[in-house]
This record gives sequence, C-alpha cells and structure tokens, in this order.
Amino acid sequence: MSNINIHGSIRENAGIEEINESKPIMKARIETKTHRVLYPFTAIVGQEKMKRALILNAINPSIGGVLIRGQKGTAKSTAVRGLAEILPEIDVISGCTYNCDPHDEEKFCWECQIRKKERDIITQKHPMKVVDLPVGATEDRVVGSLDIEKAVTEGIRAYEPGILAQANRNILYVDEINLLDDFVVDALLDAAAMGVNTVEREGVSVSHPSNFIIVGSMNPEEGELRPQLLDRIALQVEVIGIQDIEQRVEIVERRNRFNENPERLRSEFDPEQDRLHARIVKAQQVFPDVVTTRDNLQTIAQICVEFNVDGHRADIMIERTARTNAAFEGRDRLINEDIVEAAEMVLPHRMRKRPFEEEEFSVEQLRRLVDK
Repeated sequence: MSNINIHGSIRENAGIEEINESKPIMKARIETKTHRVLYPFTAIVGQEKMKRALILNAINPSIGGVLIRGQKGTAKSTAVRGLAEILPEIDVISGCTYNCDPHDEEKFCWECQIRKKERDIITQKHPMKVVDLPVGATEDRVVGSLDIEKAVTEGIRAYEPGILAQANRNILYVDEINLLDDFVVDALLDAAAMGVNTVEREGVSVSHPSNFIIVGSMNPEEGELRPQLLDRIALQVEVIGIQDIEQRVEIVERRNRFNENPERLRSEFDPEQDRLHARIVKAQQVFPDVVTTRDNLQTIAQICVEFNVDGHRADIMIERTARTNAAFEGRDRLINEDIVEAAEMVLPHRMRKRPFEEEEFSVEQLRRLVDK
C-alpha cells in the first residue's frame, strides 16, 4: 500500500505521485483534488513479463486477470496504475452508476433499461480507471448493500452500490490480495467469472454488470493464496529485483528525473506511450480474427498433460492468452512462441505438487515440448 509521510513524500515503489511541497501546499492540493501525476508505464525498466501480462488482459479482459507476486519495490503498483493511461477510452451511458456499455443492451443495468424505455440514451467517453480495493474492505463495501426494510415496504430497489459497481469495465486493483478475507476474494472472483454481481438478502436480490480486469499483487513472504483461489486467476507472474547493473542505474536516474520534474519525464515518454496505445487498439481490433488451429489445440493439451495440471481451465486460458498475444504481435494465427508465452504465465501456479516437494516449472522443458 502507498504510505505518505508527514513531509509529503510517497513510497517509491508505489509510483502513484510525487509531492515535494510543504505541508500547507500539500493540504491545498488534497482539498482541490489536483490531477495526480503518474509514472509512465513505458518508463518502467525491465519487468517485461509483468508488463506483457497486464497488456494482454487490457486487450482481452476475458483472459481472467493476473496475479503479480514479488518483492517490495519492484514496480507492481506503478505498472498497474500506469496501465490505465495507455488504454483507449470507453463509451458509457451518461449518468450510469455502473458504466454500462451503450452498445450492449443485453448487459444494461436496471437503471439503463428504464432510461432506454423512457428517453434517448446519451453516450459519453470516459477514460478507464484503476479502482482500489482496500485490504480491510467488508463484504458489503465490496458487493454493495441492500436496505431490506425499504425494499419490502416501499417495493423499490434499495441498493447501495459497492466497489464492484465502480469497477465495471475498469481495472480492479487488489494490493496484498493474499491478506484479504477468503469470502471477499471468493465474491471478487465469482463476479469476475460471471460478469455479474448479485446481492441477495432475505429473499431480495439485485444484480448489476460487473466486468473488470482483476489485478492482484502480493509479497509471498506475507503468506500465500489458497490453491483454489490461485486457480481462478488466469495468469501469474513473478517479479524480482533486477540484477543487471546498468538497468538498476537507469531505474534510479529515471526516478530522480521524475521527482525533479514529473511532466518533463512524461513528455520524454509520450511517443512510446502513444505507440503502445495504438498497438493495443490495433490488437483489440484484430483479436476476433486470430485463428487457432487444431494442431495448436493439440499442442496446448499435450503441454497441460505433461505438466500435470488439474482440470481443463489451464488449456482454455493458454489458448485465450496465446491468441491475444498473437494479436498484440500483429499476427492473424498462433505460432509456437505465442503458446510458450501464454503457458509461462498460466502453468506455474497450477502444477500439481507432490508430497514434500516444491513444484518446479521449466521453461526449457516447455520449449522442447512445443518444438517437438
């Protein structure tokens, strides 16, 4: 989590904003809600696997999210928050609490269904945003709450939306996901899988659309997620401190330049930000036309058998991720490299452990299997 100290500085690895003013100025900034200056996504040094996993989920949210495991200070939060800036804006219905898509009437919330009947729908463009889920959030804060008495006596939908309502069609970021109560994580993953959040209390039920990109981050030293929950998040990537000396020097130099003049550093990376934005938009357009052959599916199935994973979720996620990777690389059909790229993020946390043994994932074994 981000920790602001009394002098107005912010913990480096959070990468949310840098404040160098005195306390009175900082107070004024908070009161006026000045736009925060984010560290550019493309300015992050290294951590290519993490960045690729986030980009693929942005192109194709149906992949099913990503869990970022790693040490403190490895740009996990910085990458997640910077991602939203390079994503295309979305069309939303003006005034809708749930950011309903005006082009998808089947997924309208009940409020937009009424709007559609009573008057013309007004469409607006909104940037995608990162919605944070605090570790201590209660179930009602996450899924929303119902006023049963009002619903029964007045016959109205007395529903107070929760975090999942804000997250619809956005990025839901759960830092320290391993410290959340299990029932909250279950509710999150159920909504992510179904695309709908349903709240039921004493026979009264309310549902609203809840399609979001779930991104969890955690430090394994603080505890693990249950295997059942791990299996529900599509991709997992490990981030560690970079060992290359030149890259470590570049990290410090870029961070210092950002601290001194955030806007100047951002302007340096504007061309790269624009190129990545255009590449994501193009990938979203071509993704539906990417072809997966039966040979590709047989390769994926063989991989999952050889790596001893339970069930069939891994097969589905590898194929879906590989197709998205092909679209991002500008191809209209899968090649072996797409399958390898996907399997590296799908398999490690799904391999069946033997008693008293740690699971091991071998990229070399994966490549040999695919090439064969």
